[in-house]
Amino acid sequence: MRLGAVIITMGNRPDELKALLDSVARQEGDPVEVVVVGQGVRPTGLPEGVRCVELPENLGIPGGRNVGIEAFGPGGGEVDALLFLDDDGLLERTDTAELCRQAFAEDPRLGIVSFRIADPESGETQRRHVPRLRASDPMRSSRVTTFLGGANAVRTAVFKQVGGLPGEFFYAHEETDLAWRALDAGWLIDYRADMVLLHPTTAPSRHAVYHRMVARNRVWLARRNLPAPLVPVYLGVWLLLTLLRKPSAPALKAWFGGFKEGWTTPCGPRRPMKWRTVWRLTRLGRPPVI
Repeated sequence: MRLGAVIITMGNRPDELKALLDSVARQEGDPVEVVVVGQGVRPTGLPEGVRCVELPENLGIPGGRNVGIEAFGPGGGEVDALLFLDDDGLLERTDTAELCRQAFAEDPRLGIVSFRIADPESGETQRRHVPRLRASDPMRSSRVTTFLGGANAVRTAVFKQVGGLPGEFFYAHEETDLAWRALDAGWLIDYRADMVLLHPTTAPSRHAVYHRMVARNRVWLARRNLPAPLVPVYLGVWLLLTLLRKPSAPALKAWFGGFKEGWTTPCGPRRPMKWRTVWRLTRLGRPPVI
């Protein structure tokens, strides 16, 4: 099975990027082909054999990764699966690529593998990095309904069947949008605790656009993918949860601004999932209302 890797960067972490590329090069088995996408920058000092795509502007996380996918041919077709790795991450083990090959080879319905993210100093995994509701034990692998954007592997057949990431999202929830479309097409998603990406512990709110885009994209996610009766239920639950978390006044203002934007701006094509997919998600422990 041929593997590729897509890494997007804004050029502000050259040392971390080099360490990540070194960890990819150390992977056992056939070499992993790598494409680095510069978001409005031209990355320098890349090792020989690493391809580079320089974008004139920052297209956001899903937009940049879509460019990386197409660098491997339409839908990533030059390879069988693609690893998506944050540029400040590091593959802890040298057998992660081989574990990916093995996982995809053993289960032809497996479309996406989500890695475990661990802090390089403490080894701890944040609860939000376990893509399921029952997240107290990050060392337990399981079948899940979404995945982590900067630490995963996707079979390229998934992109050929359901399309790429929603570029208009720019940041936040693009993984769940792809996951729901993949699940609706019959693919499976696994969380694997033994596939580890070391990544410094950070808060997502460090991004200035976090609260607005999280709210806007949550609305877009529902409008694009959910059966009509579930849209108000899903968004009503998230509105309640947001209020219960008692964000600061500026954060809440940004959140409501994004929530309004989600209803008043185009969200892309609407393809509501089948009700049997709703049932599949429910049986997997995460009905699409939370």
